[in-house]
Order: sequence, then structure tokens, then C-alpha cells
Amino acid sequence: MSRHVPLDVETLKREVELGQIDTVAVSITDMQGRLAGKRIHAQFFVDEVLGHGTEGCNYLLAVDVDMNTVDGYAMSSWDTGYGDMVMRPDLSTLHRIPWQPGAVGVLCDVLWEDGSPVVASPRQVLKKQLDRLEAAGLGAFVGTELEFIVFLDTYEEAWINGYRNLTPANLYNVDYSMLGGARVEPLLRRIRNEMYSAGMTVESAKGECNLGQHEIAFKYRDALNTCDNHVVYKTGAKEIASQEDMALTFMAKYNEREGNSCHIHLSFRGTDGSMVMADDKGEEGLSELGKAFIAGQLAHMRELTLLFAPQINSYKRFVEGSFAPTAIRWGRDNRTCAFRLVGHGQSLRLENRVPGGDVNPYLAVAGMIAAGLDGIDNKTPLEPIFTGNAYGSDSERVPTSMNEALALWEGSNWIRETFGAEVQAHYANMARVEIAAYGSAVTDWERYRSFERL
Repeated sequence: MSRHVPLDVETLKREVELGQIDTVAVSITDMQGRLAGKRIHAQFFVDEVLGHGTEGCNYLLAVDVDMNTVDGYAMSSWDTGYGDMVMRPDLSTLHRIPWQPGAVGVLCDVLWEDGSPVVASPRQVLKKQLDRLEAAGLGAFVGTELEFIVFLDTYEEAWINGYRNLTPANLYNVDYSMLGGARVEPLLRRIRNEMYSAGMTVESAKGECNLGQHEIAFKYRDALNTCDNHVVYKTGAKEIASQEDMALTFMAKYNEREGNSCHIHLSFRGTDGSMVMADDKGEEGLSELGKAFIAGQLAHMRELTLLFAPQINSYKRFVEGSFAPTAIRWGRDNRTCAFRLVGHGQSLRLENRVPGGDVNPYLAVAGMIAAGLDGIDNKTPLEPIFTGNAYGSDSERVPTSMNEALALWEGSNWIRETFGAEVQAHYANMARVEIAAYGSAVTDWERYRSFERL
């Protein structure tokens, strides 16, 4: 395993001069949580891009999953000419890309030509909420847990075969199975070690329930760093799988078995490091601030669901008895609830079990921070802890479709006041575009039901 050698600007310049680094991957995160950008010759990056950034077409934040230009976005259209925006490197995100020889990466903030932020860009949406949090004397610490399914087919083979008849890397449930994990260990080992070399703190890998399903866990960090690492890891894991002539998917619901989750663990601390959510004398170890934080999550879950479940496919994951939540309740170490309180004292945190593997982490974490702040600001009372099986309760439910989530997001005055009218409209349009695309598609399910029998 190659060790992690920290990368800063001076180290970058030195290694470029020595010929050890020849490529810099300059990326933003798009609406779908994907890295988009360009690979720049390292010397040109040092000489030119380091000081002022580079440009990219503003349609990168106004297209669908297939990169089709679509109507309805105020910031980008044929009428405005699809101009450029500035991709300004955040040099604190410089990282090595061990799976690409001679390459390093850097993530960018997105600005207009006049230097003002592109407020609908996912990283900016999060940074706005982090600024509000800091003004309140608080900081957010986050861990994201991404599940994925591994196949012995390449991405190209999967595409050509219409994603049918793929061979999962495990043919039975390997949840916590050491033998099942060993069958895929060459791939998992590469991913773990190369993410470590890229600067992440890797904890563990384990099997999951679906066939070929696994999870690699990373240590929590401050919110922005965790989200930055999340998108680098997600892209890198796919690239490494491809190099191994395999494929993996993070889609929320690949088949009728267990879906891919992305549980988000989040806690607030004081900017001085104080454990503001924890109180050993309080109920479940929670302070009054901690209770209000959870109450805010419960109060705003439904109108924020569009950020937690951003694709049509996301909603197919919410099935009773599947370890994906349907009931908007909170419980102590209760996996039937949307929110699971875990840990004690310094490790006390809330796990949001609603997001799937397709989530954009910047948007989801921004939503959780905003909801927590609202609960704290309004001293929202916390409902009693739920015990037992929340699936069978009469609790309020997680929205079951993107149409329902869109109506809640678009009709919310709180969303408009918290994120701004531009962000509200931008992501409402993203949902409408996906709903329209899905509505016009003819699926295999329809052909099987209708071709002969109707």
C-alpha cells in the first residue's frame, strides 16, 4: 500500500517540476453529484490556472442525467447563449489520484465571470448553510455510508446487454460474511488503499444483503470535507472497478432486493469543539439543543425529501421491512425509523437513513443542517422516542414518489426562505425534467405485460 503523502501547493509545484505529476483533474460537482471538469497539463495548471481558475459551460448545472440541454433553468439556456462560468480551485481540496498515474485532483467552487457565486451549485448550497451554522457558533461533523453492488461484467458489457443478466460478484447474501467479502477483496482492497493514499481515513469494508453488495466506511470529518471526499470516492471507486474489468453501481434500487443506501451521520459541535448535542443527564444523552436538532429534522423531512431522494428510482427503495425507512420517526439504535440516534457523549450523532446511493451529499447535508438550525432557532419540542417496529406504525410517511416530493419542495415557504427562490426553482425544475423523461419512457415492464397479453 502506498502511503499517504500530503499534497499542498508547494509540494505540487515541486513534484510538477520533477516530472512526478503531469496532470491535474479540475472538477466541480454537478446537480446529480457527479464530478465534471477537465484534465489540465500540470505545468499549465501551475502557471495559469492556479491563480485565476478555468472556465466551463454553464450548462453543466442545467442538464439531465444524459447531459441533454433542457428548458426551464434561469441560469442557462439557448436564449442566454450557454456562456461560461468560472471554476475556481479550492486548493484545500488538492488530492492525489493513485489510480491515475501522474495525476492529482482539485475541486472547485463555481462563480460567474463577475466573481459572484453560482448559488444553485451544490457546493455553494452547502457552504451557505455552513456560514449560517458558523454564525450560530456551531460546526457540523458528517460521515456518509455508501453501499454499492459489484458485478463481474465491465461497464461496456453491461451497457451492450441492456443491464440484463449481469453476474453479481456474490451469489448469496454476504452481510458481514468474511468469506463473501474475501471473494471481492482484490477490488475492495484496491479501493480502500488508494482512497487512503488520496488522503481519506478509511475504516473498514463489509458485505451487505443484496447479491454482490458491499460498503466501505470512512471516518467522519467536517461537513464540507466529507462531501468533497464522498464525490471523489464515488467516482474513483467506479474508475478502479473499470480498471479491474468489473462494474459497480450506487443506484438506489438496482433490483427488487435491498437497495443501496447512503446513511448520513451528522452532529453539531460548538466552534470551540464543545459537545453541544450531548448531555449525560438528559433523555437519551441529549441536550436541549440536541433534542431541538432532531425535532427540526422530523419537522422538515417531507419537504426536504427531494434533496435526499433526487431521482425517480430513489423512491422505489422505500419498502417496508427492507431496512430503508418509510416512517418519519426517531429511535435509539432503531433501524426501522427514518432517524436513528447512535453513540454516546462525544460520539453521539443522528443517522438519517432516507438517502440512497444516488444522493448528492452537498445538498443532503445542507438540508440536514438547515433543518437542525430551524429546530434550534425555534426551540421545536421533540416528540417522544419511538420504540418497536416503525414500519407498522401510523407515523407520517416519507414521500413515495418524486411527484409528491416535488410538490412539497416547491410549495414550501420555508424552503424558499432558507435556500432562496433561485435554488428552490432550480431543483424543482430538475425534478420536473426527470419526471417528464420517465413518463415518456417505455419500459421492459410494460413490454412484458403488454406485448402479447393485452
